[in-house]
Amino acid sequence: MRGLVRPQLEGLVEYTLRQYPHRIKLNQNENPFELPLHIKREILERVAAEPWSRYPAFVPERQIDRVAAFTGWIPGGVLLGNGSNDLLQLLFTSVLDAGRGVVISQPTFTLYKLLAQGLGAAIHEVRMRKPFAFDVDAIIGTARRTGASMIVLSSPNNPTGTQLTVEEIVQILESTESLVVLDEAYVQFAAGSAAGLLSRYDRLVVLQTFSKAMGAAGLRFGYALLAPDLAEQLNKLKLPYAVNIFTLIAAEVFMDHWHEIRGWIDTIAGERERVRQALGSLPGITVHPSAANFLLFETERKTPSEIFDALLARGILIRNVSSYPMLGRGLRVTIGTAEENNQFLTALREAL
Repeated sequence: MRGLVRPQLEGLVEYTLRQYPHRIKLNQNENPFELPLHIKREILERVAAEPWSRYPAFVPERQIDRVAAFTGWIPGGVLLGNGSNDLLQLLFTSVLDAGRGVVISQPTFTLYKLLAQGLGAAIHEVRMRKPFAFDVDAIIGTARRTGASMIVLSSPNNPTGTQLTVEEIVQILESTESLVVLDEAYVQFAAGSAAGLLSRYDRLVVLQTFSKAMGAAGLRFGYALLAPDLAEQLNKLKLPYAVNIFTLIAAEVFMDHWHEIRGWIDTIAGERERVRQALGSLPGITVHPSAANFLLFETERKTPSEIFDALLARGILIRNVSSYPMLGRGLRVTIGTAEENNQFLTALREAL
């Protein structure tokens, strides 16, 4: 098949996740709480009343208006996607090519680099300052020195849990000429969003999702908040009907019932701090603060692979992130229910 695809693709390693048998799943930063049955039934009833043989609205204005109201932004600056990854791909393909560059802070979500590599774009990586703070000065300096077209930052960052302050984001925006993309997939677990800056900076794009705090990873619903003029340009490449009627209706119902389900966030945040303190008391373990629904921890006595395997043998699946830059001793655990977290901590103590 050589020669049929662009040469950039031949050397790429695809984004993948191996499946392991398990009884407790703490490896993908999912919400451990399931949507109440009465809300699921409402979604199913509303979807059943829709014509399935017809496409969704070409422009789903009703859902766009709902997301705008939900986030406090204007409808003209809202794009909906099949998960926020769908919109990441749209942004990368719209902005980057072989003659343009992107600044990425490392370690971070591996999809950013993969997308840029596939487009043949120049990738400028800036390492975080330990213990995993964004090196804002280096990000700015690299963007200015290289003339990068885009800066992509995950905040809170996966897998470190680090969040940029509003002041740091303003500093990046005012000191560069790049498009600044903030991936806020975990922002509901953190102190607050940077979306309030959108009215001041038309080079800012904020991505959010229903996959994490909303407990809707299986529905694949994400959105971009950005300047209307930029949204108009991106719409030229955006695939039509990317979000199906089931997901569009489900997203509305989720927003209708947000007051019922948002208590998940406080519960998960409380468990995050309890697990962090417990991890910090274990010998040979260094755990890092997190503004997300997961914790990054490093192991000193045993290798990450040894701990991963020992936990898996006990039926507990976490994420080995030791292949990421700067994380040679790193593992990441999603915050689950109290019982799941207790079993994880017990198994980890035995593994150590």
